[in-house]
Amino acid sequence: MKILLLEDNKTLHKSLKAYLEMESFQVFSAFSATEAYDLTYVESFELYIFDVNLGEEDGFKVLQSLRDSGDKTPAIYITALTDIASMTKGFNAGADDYIKKPFDPEELVLRIKSRYMVDNLLHYKDISYNPITKEIYDKGNYVALSNIMSGLFHLFITNKNRVVVTTILLEELHSPNTNALRVNMSKLKSKLNLDIKNIKGVGYMLEEL
Repeated sequence: MKILLLEDNKTLHKSLKAYLEMESFQVFSAFSATEAYDLTYVESFELYIFDVNLGEEDGFKVLQSLRDSGDKTPAIYITALTDIASMTKGFNAGADDYIKKPFDPEELVLRIKSRYMVDNLLHYKDISYNPITKEIYDKGNYVALSNIMSGLFHLFITNKNRVVVTTILLEELHSPNTNALRVNMSKLKSKLNLDIKNIKGVGYMLEEL
């Protein structure tokens, strides 16, 4: 699941992002309304987690603007504002849930999994993939991959039919270089029969034909 985390408290942001990534969520960081808008312009997300009290524009206005543009991505507010007036304002802006600060990150993860991940599995051809456990099954048979190929596969299937830029793919390698990337990509394509297209000068894309 791709999550946009909008929180301007850098300490809380860092710890919350680390916890979510430990649970295998893909987290994109925004520390301001402007950064959030920029990310929603270039990326598609499955969940927003927004703080309310931001410097330039509060989380209520950010979500309302996204909703006005037709964005229906589920959203959770994390905030110390839990009076009825604030909650009403948040839900009217299009929020799906509220979590009061301070909170246990485990509570947030439980809510995400129970409310927004009814079917955890991602599918491609005969492949079923659980992005939480990182387990891969091809025609019902478990497939074991190296850590590098597993990381590459995760990036591709969670961004199916979208370009993954080369610099992000290189981060999965122990010694990042294009030759090593090509070797691992070739092994991955062969083992799982993946249709991966090279977008010259940009990156690669897993196509669902």
